Amino acid sequence: MELNPRRVAILVAANTALAPFAIDAYLPAMAAIADTIDASIHRTELSISVFLFGFALGQLCFGPLSDRLGRKPVLMGGLIVFLCASLMITLADSLTTLLVLRFMQALGGGACVVNSAAIVRDCFSGREAAKVMSTMAMIMMLAPLVAPAVGSLLLYIADWWLIFVFLAAYAGFLLWLLGSRLPETRDMSLPAASPRQVLRNYASVLRHREGMGYICAVAASFAGLFAFVTASPFLYLDYFSLSPAVYPFVFGVNVVMIASSNRVNIYLLRKRTPQQNLRFGLAVQLLAALGLVAATAFNVATLAVVVPLVMLFTGMIGLITPNAISSLLDHFGHISATATALLGGIQFSCGALAGAMVGLFEVEHLWPMVLTMLGAALMGNIGVRLLTPVARDEPSA
Repeated sequence: MELNPRRVAILVAANTALAPFAIDAYLPAMAAIADTIDASIHRTELSISVFLFGFALGQLCFGPLSDRLGRKPVLMGGLIVFLCASLMITLADSLTTLLVLRFMQALGGGACVVNSAAIVRDCFSGREAAKVMSTMAMIMMLAPLVAPAVGSLLLYIADWWLIFVFLAAYAGFLLWLLGSRLPETRDMSLPAASPRQVLRNYASVLRHREGMGYICAVAASFAGLFAFVTASPFLYLDYFSLSPAVYPFVFGVNVVMIASSNRVNIYLLRKRTPQQNLRFGLAVQLLAALGLVAATAFNVATLAVVVPLVMLFTGMIGLITPNAISSLLDHFGHISATATALLGGIQFSCGALAGAMVGLFEVEHLWPMVLTMLGAALMGNIGVRLLTPVARDEPSA
């Protein structure tokens, strides 16, 4: 069956958008959920970390499984789990119930999203694959920008439970859309790697010094991002007393910054190497984190100061992530799926850990967020400088 690249891109992007919607759509409702389950907003924010950990585990487990069973069975199974967990969350009446169900929801989401890149690799190669990935990236940039606004609107119409009904309905729509429009893309005549070989492949990435430097850069910047994402409901709704209707706008400017820095990265790559752009992005991120710590220490951390510094920190992800991933895959083109799955697992686990560090101690201040962001920025800079070689010469024109 001949597949249209644009159709595949839209189908796969719609599937991949499930994760940012599940993470970001309920952020404006965090205070309302905390009231319902009789927990503090900081404890309720731990549901973000639990989701990220489950999402990481889902990618690591279900990626290799889809190589053995096929893309569609794992994809459909993941959507069903996500749908059922989303509906059950609407009935959550305690923090424990919320955390358990968010973990189940994340496992289903991980099984869905890990198949997206695999489906593109199954269907296309070379320039065609790059075009599909580019279309996917354009669509995917809209999801984190739109999700909080959708959540805020649903919170205004009814209550927080409607957000999870929406997520369940979206999963149901994907079940119908992908079930009817997307064929099985894996060539089942090709042998799949055995579980032992999968573990050996993971180990080969973990032992690669330079590769781990690039993984460290992505994981650290992601940890810093999710220190902010986890703290953002408290930061904007409680600390700065913004309304849930305004929250999507101050949150969404960070997504715009990431998209803009992606475009800047493409321009800079004409005269600079990926390694140079990576180190530049990490250095700016560290300066932004130091600025947040200084502003907090000198008691000048107003909304007008914090928002631009957070924008600068998160914006650098557009310079860090694509360059680190491309540099990583230069070494693991033969097992790119394994390297990507391991990267995703470590990346989301670090995001979960950072979120837990922010929310666990229930400190009614900016310190947990800014110190975690500073620690993440330091780890990314140190990891790249210790484990990777000095940035190579500029590419010839």
